[in-house]
Amino acid sequence: MKKTIATTAAPAAVGPYAQAYQVNDTLFVSGQIPFVPETMQLVSEDVSKQALQSLNNIKAIVEAAGFSITDIVKCQVFLKSMNDFAAVNAVYADFFQGHTPARVAVEVSRLPKDVSVEIDAICMKG
Repeated sequence: MKKTIATTAAPAAVGPYAQAYQVNDTLFVSGQIPFVPETMQLVSEDVSKQALQSLNNIKAIVEAAGFSITDIVKCQVFLKSMNDFAAVNAVYADFFQGHTPARVAVEVSRLPKDVSVEIDAICMKG
């Protein structure tokens, strides 16, 4: 079973891609930037607030697909500056509250809409 996931509880895609794609019991969530879904505007210049908004956007998509954040098995965190690693890491740890998906965090030269952080996720049921 293959299924495209779309929800208004997360920002619309800013390009030709799906918010998420489900294949059987696996969900692939596209990178989420820190836009507020209702306004499609950046939540804040503060990187901690950006990280939390990106994670909340992931959560909305995950839940729209019938998964939960404890089904997340891997995330990729893309940072405009590795100097923000500690701040984003603190938000990430608080968000997952002991659930520790596999993760990668890398610094990139630029992100869509010039945000400071983008996060994606892979979920699996069972």
